[in-house]
Amino acid sequence: MKCLSSKIQSHKTSALLRIWVWWQIGIHVTCGICTLSFLFPFLSRRNKDRKIQEWSKRILKIFNIELVVQGAGLLHHTPHLIASNHVSWLDIHVINAFQPIRFVAKSEVAGWPIFGWMAKQLGTVFIRRDSARHARQVVGQMAEVLKTESICIFPEGTSTAGVTVLPFKPNLFESAILAQVPVFPLAIQYLSKVTGERSESPAFIGDMGLLESMSNIIKNRSLMVKITILNPYLSDAQSTPDRKNLANDCQDAIAKSLKAA
Repeated sequence: MKCLSSKIQSHKTSALLRIWVWWQIGIHVTCGICTLSFLFPFLSRRNKDRKIQEWSKRILKIFNIELVVQGAGLLHHTPHLIASNHVSWLDIHVINAFQPIRFVAKSEVAGWPIFGWMAKQLGTVFIRRDSARHARQVVGQMAEVLKTESICIFPEGTSTAGVTVLPFKPNLFESAILAQVPVFPLAIQYLSKVTGERSESPAFIGDMGLLESMSNIIKNRSLMVKITILNPYLSDAQSTPDRKNLANDCQDAIAKSLKAA
């Protein structure tokens, strides 16, 4: 036990290193703003995705987070909907580091300093959680996007500590049914590379602010994130479940995956 405690202590970040990491983040975000402002308008979709992936991989490297992907071969090259559990603001960058994709996010994200503006430039669809009418409008927008591009949603509606999976809200699953595209559940976990146990350092919960969350992650330099793509639920005229069943099926698949890990 003493040996394990010593190992964990050794991975805590010194004050000097924390300053260095914050400086790298500042430079990286500044470069991202410049890319979005001056380069993105002239890039093809493919080159935009490449830049997004490079930027996301770099942010994980700055935080010293190792990315592990399981089930990558299951994903289709054709448009699809991904439904993921939600732990941290980092989830978007983790998934983009694996495969760039459009996201649906809560409207509060749009108001975040810098990151909110960046999310808008990346084509994020924002949804007001307190408005059923707005949700229906977003579903229509998503169905149109799914004709040509894939989308990722976080149907819990909020982030959690990652211990359990909250009930999935079914509204946004309607877009996959309308567009007749497959739905892939995706389980995301943040783990300690020292102990192999779940880590709450990246959890973005309660009244926590973005800078506070970033500070918690910086203090822990021994993180690994694992994303697991699970078998898809197909949306076609013959076998499509209703949106509630689709949401429940995806929730159950992710919960079982997290429990088995």
